[in-house]
Amino acid sequence: MYKFFLYFLGIQICLFWIVQSNKVHQNIIIPFTEIIAYISVWIVKFFDGQVISHGVILQQVGSGFSVSIQSGCNGVEAILVLIAAILAFPSPWKYKIWGIITGFFAVELLNIVRIISLFYLGQWNKDVFEWAHLYIWQALIMLDVLIIFLLWLKLLPVAQEVEANDHAN
Repeated sequence: MYKFFLYFLGIQICLFWIVQSNKVHQNIIIPFTEIIAYISVWIVKFFDGQVISHGVILQQVGSGFSVSIQSGCNGVEAILVLIAAILAFPSPWKYKIWGIITGFFAVELLNIVRIISLFYLGQWNKDVFEWAHLYIWQALIMLDVLIIFLLWLKLLPVAQEVEANDHAN
């Protein structure tokens, strides 16, 4: 257990350090966040044709209300925690890759729901928006990461099955 925890912390520190570097932030994180904004607006347009995105901003054209998706709100940090947990756990690489890919999409799917809900909460009541943004959704996203990791653990084959499959291949 201590080994997992130390690996988890070490991997997390490395991943966060990489993501915080200026080149990665400018060339990967910001364009990724812009894609998240675009996808969010694409979904919202099914219900509200007066919503646009420019860069990391979602805006309701009629009212002028807008939200900006910043670091910490794009799901990247939650995904890094999940990746660190999966990489730190002793399991075959094919299961790690499968867990990271499916976990990425699960976290981002919930994060898009978060962004859209906060966009409409902000138009309705700014105090509720702030409370939901800072407390409810932060906890739900991290709970999502924990649930995804626990489901991934549950879906891992028993060690003897993995060894038998490795020897068969």
